[in-house]
Amino acid sequence: MGIKVIQTELANIQDLRILFLQETNFQFILNKCHLYGWADTYLFLMDDLKVGYGAIWGQNNRTDRDTVFEFYMIPLYRKFSTVFFSQLHALSHATFIECQSNDLLLSSLLYEHSQHIDAEAILFEDCFQTSFTIPDTILIKSIQQNDDYPYLLKQHSEVVASGGLMLNYNMPYADLYYEVKEPYRQRGLGSLIVQELKKEAYLMGRVPAARCNIKNSISKATLLKAGFKICGYRLKGVINQQAL
Repeated sequence: MGIKVIQTELANIQDLRILFLQETNFQFILNKCHLYGWADTYLFLMDDLKVGYGAIWGQNNRTDRDTVFEFYMIPLYRKFSTVFFSQLHALSHATFIECQSNDLLLSSLLYEHSQHIDAEAILFEDCFQTSFTIPDTILIKSIQQNDDYPYLLKQHSEVVASGGLMLNYNMPYADLYYEVKEPYRQRGLGSLIVQELKKEAYLMGRVPAARCNIKNSISKATLLKAGFKICGYRLKGVINQQAL
């Protein structure tokens, strides 16, 4: 049985990435690493057959390559995951694993081969539609170009909240973000702008998703109220060198 892990170009593992994204079927928040050239990719070969791939990026510095963030194997060969992970680790010298808990394969390797595991963020997917209304409050599109918060929630002509949709994630997902101005918080405006941003996402052919810091209880409550549900967590761990 000939097992090889070789560094390769992104184009050589794109077919396997399609399988990964189709199987997982969620917003993959580190998808942008491939779009911006922040990652190194590795091809897994068994007897010269392509059976999987891995991807490495820099957890704190984008020029580093110290973190395994993507790992996929064709189901038929998945029983060899630990062997290929060990080979990937030996070749890349990665010291961390970063993954989503809804990525079952890599998260299982995280728990098997790492320590000091920490949950950084909560991940949300759309669950149900809401119908909040607040008198004289509407969402409009900002006329300013390159605005970080292109959607404005206005109440009596006053901007009370703003937000947007990040589109640099895997299709068809859009990552929703928002901010309510300090004097107007605790009035239901957060849930309203989230509701309206979800509508905007669907109108542009995208599926809304969101995330927040695991300690941000207010944002968590707002997203849940506006029809999202928790679908996972963003996890990080230090690879246990002795376990490989």
